[in-house]
Amino acid sequence: MLIKTLIFFVFALMISTLFRGLFFLGKDGDNKKGLINALTLRVVSAVILVILIIIGIKTGTLQPHGLNS
Repeated sequence: MLIKTLIFFVFALMISTLFRGLFFLGKDGDNKKGLINALTLRVVSAVILVILIIIGIKTGTLQPHGLNS
């Protein structure tokens, strides 16, 4: 259950940084530091999310579903 909670919070972090980047994209004219920071945080959280999903599958906490129903 802990891995699912961590996945949820990392996914929420990704969504929040997406909107934060959108805010900085519309707000900043020449200064792109906020946009770069939001993009960096989103990429790092995406990597962490993939690692958490792999750990969850390997430990059996998450069970992938096949495409054949």
